[in-house]
Amino acid sequence: MNFEICTNSVAGAKAAEKFGAKRIELCTALSVGGLTPNFGLIQQCVQNSTIEVHVMIRHNEGGFCYSEKDVELMKIDIKSAKEAGAKGVVFGILNSTNEISKFNEELVTLSKSLGLEVTFHRAFDFVSNYKLAIEQLIEMQFDRLLTSGLQSTAEKGLDVITELQTNYGKQIQIMAGSGINASNVKKIANSGINNIHFTAQKSIQNVTKLGMGELMNVDEDKINNIVNLFK
Repeated sequence: MNFEICTNSVAGAKAAEKFGAKRIELCTALSVGGLTPNFGLIQQCVQNSTIEVHVMIRHNEGGFCYSEKDVELMKIDIKSAKEAGAKGVVFGILNSTNEISKFNEELVTLSKSLGLEVTFHRAFDFVSNYKLAIEQLIEMQFDRLLTSGLQSTAEKGLDVITELQTNYGKQIQIMAGSGINASNVKKIANSGINNIHFTAQKSIQNVTKLGMGELMNVDEDKINNIVNLFK
């Protein structure tokens, strides 16, 4: 089983390495689904761990429909991620009717030319026709799909995840994510997938003043408890 830890810190990268995860999805703003991290954070995660670093390429919260100018910005971020030492990038663009956008082709082509792996993220869970959508992702040569099976959690969307793995798992890696913990990960793994994605953060009960956010620590116990179930 391959584990991907979603994290926003060097400490998270080190913890993922410590407990035997294969990679991290590195991003900021986890509370809104993740945004693009800065160059320094990417570089420090690469330099301070041996974990594969896969970088979120998403500069705006609130959706996945982008303009040509947005795509040009994403191209710059992809090049920066490569320069910082990333192993892969994570993105997903939909059009105004929640279909897979042709813009994805440009970003996949660029990423592959730089030697980066490419994951389509949970924008997939908003598509209007998931069977058509995954066939398009395969044709565009995405390496991996992160999905909760079109539901709020992977457990609720397990039927769709199982269907995707059964019908398309030999053509693209299916990775389950959202709401995964030690109590349900075995059930989800029984869908036949070999890639599990989860966030491991815990509050340290320190909310800053004036709406500046809440301080969080890496939840090493969660990582350890999930990974140990498969040893």
